Amino acid sequence: MADIFVNVRGETCPVPLVEMRKALRRAQEGDVIEIVGTHPASQKEIPMAVEALGLELMAVEGAPDDWTIRIRR
Repeated sequence: MADIFVNVRGETCPVPLVEMRKALRRAQEGDVIEIVGTHPASQKEIPMAVEALGLELMAVEGAPDDWTIRIRR
Protein backbone atom coordinates (compact mmCIF):
# COMPACT_ATOMS: atom_id res chain seq x y z
CA MET A 1 0.00 0.00 0.00
CA ALA A 2 1.24 3.49 -0.85
CA ASP A 3 1.94 6.15 1.73
CA ILE A 4 1.57 8.84 -0.95
CA PHE A 5 -0.62 8.48 -4.05
CA VAL A 6 -0.07 10.67 -7.13
CA ASN A 7 -2.61 10.64 -9.98
CA VAL A 8 -1.24 12.22 -13.15
CA ARG A 9 -3.61 10.54 -15.61
CA GLY A 10 -4.21 12.81 -18.59
CA GLU A 11 -1.13 14.92 -17.85
CA THR A 12 1.85 15.23 -20.21
CA CYS A 13 5.50 16.09 -19.62
CA PRO A 14 6.76 17.63 -17.49
CA VAL A 15 3.80 17.41 -15.08
CA PRO A 16 4.21 13.73 -14.02
CA LEU A 17 7.89 14.23 -13.21
CA VAL A 18 7.21 17.50 -11.36
CA GLU A 19 4.45 15.86 -9.30
CA MET A 20 6.73 12.94 -8.48
CA ARG A 21 9.35 15.36 -7.17
CA LYS A 22 6.73 17.18 -5.07
CA ALA A 23 5.69 13.84 -3.56
CA LEU A 24 9.33 13.01 -2.79
CA ARG A 25 9.68 16.27 -0.86
CA ARG A 26 6.65 15.32 1.27
CA ALA A 27 7.76 11.71 1.76
CA GLN A 28 9.67 10.48 4.75
CA GLU A 29 12.44 7.89 4.60
CA GLY A 30 10.89 4.49 3.77
CA ASP A 31 7.60 5.88 2.41
CA VAL A 32 6.17 4.29 -0.72
CA ILE A 33 4.97 6.62 -3.46
CA GLU A 34 2.56 5.28 -6.05
CA ILE A 35 2.19 7.24 -9.27
CA VAL A 36 -0.47 6.42 -11.87
CA GLY A 37 -0.47 7.99 -15.30
CA THR A 38 -1.20 7.74 -18.98
CA HIS A 39 1.66 9.60 -20.67
CA PRO A 40 3.93 7.03 -22.40
CA ALA A 41 7.16 9.05 -22.13
CA SER A 42 6.70 9.55 -18.40
CA GLN A 43 6.57 5.78 -17.89
CA LYS A 44 10.22 5.80 -19.01
CA GLU A 45 11.33 9.16 -17.59
CA ILE A 46 10.18 8.61 -14.01
CA PRO A 47 12.20 5.39 -13.52
CA MET A 48 15.28 7.13 -14.97
CA ALA A 49 14.83 9.99 -12.49
CA VAL A 50 14.35 7.53 -9.61
CA GLU A 51 17.61 5.81 -10.54
CA ALA A 52 19.45 9.13 -10.85
CA LEU A 53 18.22 10.11 -7.38
CA GLY A 54 19.40 6.80 -5.91
CA LEU A 55 15.92 5.73 -4.77
CA GLU A 56 14.34 2.27 -4.92
CA LEU A 57 12.21 1.54 -7.99
CA MET A 58 9.78 -1.06 -6.66
CA ALA A 59 7.58 -1.62 -9.72
CA VAL A 60 6.66 -0.38 -13.17
CA GLU A 61 3.40 -2.00 -14.26
CA GLY A 62 0.85 -1.60 -17.01
CA ALA A 63 0.82 -0.45 -20.61
CA PRO A 64 2.57 2.70 -21.86
CA ASP A 65 -0.75 4.56 -21.90
CA ASP A 66 -1.99 3.38 -18.47
CA TRP A 67 0.73 2.65 -15.94
CA THR A 68 1.56 2.46 -12.25
CA ILE A 69 4.99 3.15 -10.79
CA ARG A 70 5.92 2.50 -7.16
CA ILE A 71 9.05 3.90 -5.56
CA ARG A 72 10.43 3.89 -2.03
CA ARG A 73 12.05 7.02 -0.61
